[in-house]
Amino acid sequence: MLLPYLNKGLTEAGCDEAGRGCLAGSVFAAAVILPVTFRNEQLNDSKQLTEKQRYSLRTIIEKEAITWAVGIVTAQEIDKINILNASILAMHRAVDQLNVRPQHLLIDGNRFKPYQDIPHTTVVKGDGKYLSIAAASVLAKTYRDDYMQSLHKQFPIYNWDHNKGYPTKKHRAAIAQYGTTPFHRMTFNLLGDSQLSLSL
Repeated sequence: MLLPYLNKGLTEAGCDEAGRGCLAGSVFAAAVILPVTFRNEQLNDSKQLTEKQRYSLRTIIEKEAITWAVGIVTAQEIDKINILNASILAMHRAVDQLNVRPQHLLIDGNRFKPYQDIPHTTVVKGDGKYLSIAAASVLAKTYRDDYMQSLHKQFPIYNWDHNKGYPTKKHRAAIAQYGTTPFHRMTFNLLGDSQLSLSL
């Protein structure tokens, strides 16, 4: 069972990101404040759920959360500030949009930069431990998947409707054959091991 909170009596926002390891597309993060009474047997780390479960849970989370928001950092921004900083910035942008100010932030992972004067706790694999982080993981993942589906319509050769920008063989083969798009992260190793033998 996932835990409803870390600090009883505080308004806590769970934060998580999606798309950190992708070769293309923005990184998305979500921040969610759930009621202390919120319970859902199915809610878990979004990676442990089916696509159908994630979208079903998204509807429940958006309806029952006290407040929620999604923050986005583009591929161009990722190339400027690196993916770790971009993931943290996406979380900051999500928290920016919450219409209730949290008293504490629960962050999935082990790295974070303080957001204003709000205390935070980083939790490794937090999306499998706390309901609010799990809820944030579901929102970040589903909103990013929607975005990659829309990009797929513009650039169908990269298979983004299936790989969502992650480094699959097909994705890398398409980059090798057709080149990059404005949505590729140019500071990433786009071609994998084969990149070493290419003259760029």
